[in-house]
Amino acid sequence: MNGVAAMKLGDYKNNTIDAFGDAYEFLMGMYASNAGKSGGEYYTPQEVSELLTRIALVGKTEVNKVYDPACGSGSLLLNFAKILGKDKVRQGFFGQEINITTYNLCRINMFLHDVDYDKFDMGHGDTLTDPLHWDDEPFEAIVSNPPYSIKWAGDDNPLLINDPRFSPAGVLAPKSKADLAFIMHSLTWLATSGTAAIVCFPGVFYRSGAEQKIRKYLVDNNFIDCIIQLPDNLFFGTSIATCIMVMKKSKSENSTLFIDASKECVKVTNNNKLLPDNIGKIVSAYTRRETVDYFTRMVPNSEIAGQNYNLSVSSYVEQEDKREKVDIIELNAEIGRIVARSDVLRGEIDAIIAEIEGEG
Repeated sequence: MNGVAAMKLGDYKNNTIDAFGDAYEFLMGMYASNAGKSGGEYYTPQEVSELLTRIALVGKTEVNKVYDPACGSGSLLLNFAKILGKDKVRQGFFGQEINITTYNLCRINMFLHDVDYDKFDMGHGDTLTDPLHWDDEPFEAIVSNPPYSIKWAGDDNPLLINDPRFSPAGVLAPKSKADLAFIMHSLTWLATSGTAAIVCFPGVFYRSGAEQKIRKYLVDNNFIDCIIQLPDNLFFGTSIATCIMVMKKSKSENSTLFIDASKECVKVTNNNKLLPDNIGKIVSAYTRRETVDYFTRMVPNSEIAGQNYNLSVSSYVEQEDKREKVDIIELNAEIGRIVARSDVLRGEIDAIIAEIEGEG
């Protein structure tokens, strides 16, 4: 804090970089890395934020409104200002956060990054049961890193199954696992021409029951554009290898792209980190939509249905087998030669022993 206070920041408008805002982001990142699990509740690493933003912006040079239903400190939203420029987000930044302290952090973060008060609208409350931006949707870009497998009202609240955000799937996400409730909420508020990129806990891609029924709804209606497997140890407070679900309402093909980016990282101390080259490779693969051995595959939705709507990347992208290939026939021949040679040596040893015993 004293170091920041001593910085000669000058007039903001004369600076080519957002020194104070970036210092604030740096302090939050340092706090999150030392806060363990709690740090991940409000802070998404910048490189993951950039990946989500770039995926949501493929094919776009500007957007009308960007939205995060679990905005935390607002770092995901601010990446649109960093990559596009604030003037290219025409109608502003929108988000909602349930934690009052984090909600205030987000608003401070917006001001420190020179986003005027009339260009952002952050709400405080539970997005799933009390969404505050009905009058602002739909959104052209939605990015989020919602909390993993938290509890929510679910079917304890009889009104939720009739909520237009959840009713199309015909079932609610389990009370103990709200992950797909955030997915359904984001899909409903997504513009027809928009893209949503959501970080997901891997369990939502293969668990049965209500979650399988929601996946069926998403696949059968061709809303899922891409599933990206991320490396493990990317996020503060968890070593789990998370995934990104990309959704669109207007797709040209009835298939889903799967990308195995689990090796696209470098190790930094105990954590893994995405470098610009890793981000570029993932975004390029998402844009090209080609099948590449051990990395990407375009899968017809009919095949996904045949797999009981399992969306795990490992079910569709084959892992490269780096084990040494063994020629079984040659190995067996070599064993035969070794056995034959062993028999010869055994005979010679027996002869020597017999000769020694005879002399004795």
